[in-house]
Amino acid sequence: MIRKISTVSMLALLVLACTHDPLFDPLDYQLESRLQELSPDGTLSHFILPDSDDFNSIPQGVGNRLTAEKVALGKMLFYETGLAQDAIYDAGKGTYSCSTCHVPSAGFMPGRIQGIADGGVGFGLNGESRGMMNGYNESDLDVQGARALSLLNVAYVTNTTWSGQFGARYANEGTEYAWTDIREVNHMGLDGLEAQNIEGTIIHRMRVSPGLLDTLGYIPMFDTAFPEFPESERYNRVTVSLALSAYLRTLLANEAPFQLWLKGDREAMDDQQKAGAALFFGKAGCYRCHKGASLNSVEFHALGVLDLYQTGGFNTSPEDIRNYGRGGFTGKTEDMRKFKVPGIYNMADSPFYFHGGSKHSLHDVVEYFNKGIPENPDVPGSQISSFFHPLNLSEQEVQGLTEFLKKGLHDPNLQRYVPTSVLSGNCFPNNDPLSRAHLGCD
Repeated sequence: MIRKISTVSMLALLVLACTHDPLFDPLDYQLESRLQELSPDGTLSHFILPDSDDFNSIPQGVGNRLTAEKVALGKMLFYETGLAQDAIYDAGKGTYSCSTCHVPSAGFMPGRIQGIADGGVGFGLNGESRGMMNGYNESDLDVQGARALSLLNVAYVTNTTWSGQFGARYANEGTEYAWTDIREVNHMGLDGLEAQNIEGTIIHRMRVSPGLLDTLGYIPMFDTAFPEFPESERYNRVTVSLALSAYLRTLLANEAPFQLWLKGDREAMDDQQKAGAALFFGKAGCYRCHKGASLNSVEFHALGVLDLYQTGGFNTSPEDIRNYGRGGFTGKTEDMRKFKVPGIYNMADSPFYFHGGSKHSLHDVVEYFNKGIPENPDVPGSQISSFFHPLNLSEQEVQGLTEFLKKGLHDPNLQRYVPTSVLSGNCFPNNDPLSRAHLGCD
């Protein structure tokens, strides 16, 4: 009589047999099996970020086909302090760039709790020493009432900012009633990045004109990047945004150890990071919000964290509309205090977490989720996400999950996305005298 062997028994025999293979690691088997369960197509490729020059595989914005020429132009404009000509005071002109608040070495986030563009001075080692410029009042500063999000893997973000307010499609279908003021740009039908960057050049006091672009030397690059645009429509905020957005879509953390592991290098992560990854995609439940290759999502949840005005931000207050997250955009009660799920690659590069920067280490972030107790009394319990509850992780598990977030998701080579110079010849990311000294530009 032939006895049938159960599936469980077969798996046990397989694992037992493989343990005699010196190359076999049960943690690899466990993690790979779990990721295959979560993948829509049952393969690890669902979680793999494309190469930065694989334009056909990178998500593209509607009306903004990726080309090498657009990316090259956007790469220069992102760091070009010469565009900063609409500063409030003369002292601020030409002193900041997009990269002032999205510092590559800080994971394309501010190196301090809150980015300061116009009205800021200094840099330090990682942007942490930036302060208020003499002659500026707090109300003059170009700052935002919520911490600037990382730009890594933003190609996978269809609706941008913590509230998801930019972008005409996806999460914002049906929100046309709210497309007023800075959101009027959504009526152009663009996706989040392209829409936000049009408005962003205005908000951040950057001048875009054919004359200035010519003076800085960018006209030939615009001609190469946008030959299909009539000359009368080629040098403006729309084309600047398309170029910036094209560049930003190539900022992919595809050299992080977890990415290398997904591509077959089983030694890219150590056992503690692998165990942490298994927790991330299993017991800890992080995968419920942090999805796909980019480990983010355009979903909105209230976690009850402190707002930026409560943690030391400039020019913000209890009435700041950004405190209300998605609800500040839609006006709906059910959306109040809910914020978009952020990307989490390279979070170790800057020690400020959540929209208010209330946590200063990844261990503190994991502990906050593990305890599952809201810290902001202004957030009603009825709004708190059902995913936010005690996780009952042991200290060893907390450490493992922290190591995965800190090291497994850390791309160590973001400098590859930074130019060696910009056409103006200015210092970047900042060009004020103190920053120039800190950055060694003088």
